[in-house]
Amino acid sequence: MGVRMYKAVRARLGALVCRVRAARGDAGMVTSEYAMGIVAAVGFAVLLYQVVTSDVVAAQLQDIVKRALSAGA
Repeated sequence: MGVRMYKAVRARLGALVCRVRAARGDAGMVTSEYAMGIVAAVGFAVLLYQVVTSDVVAAQLQDIVKRALSAGA
């Protein structure tokens, strides 16, 4: 699952870089900027994944779903 997430984050970052280049009118980012952007994006994705898959968040999501299903009964 981590590889799939990495590829998705990298694709999103690539699209963002293209938009930034078009807006700035520069020839492009230097390699160090590009590398730092990827590291930051992947780090954020991993942190977000860990928070969403934590036991506390999973329990809260299950509680929300249970309440939603019992509300219609």
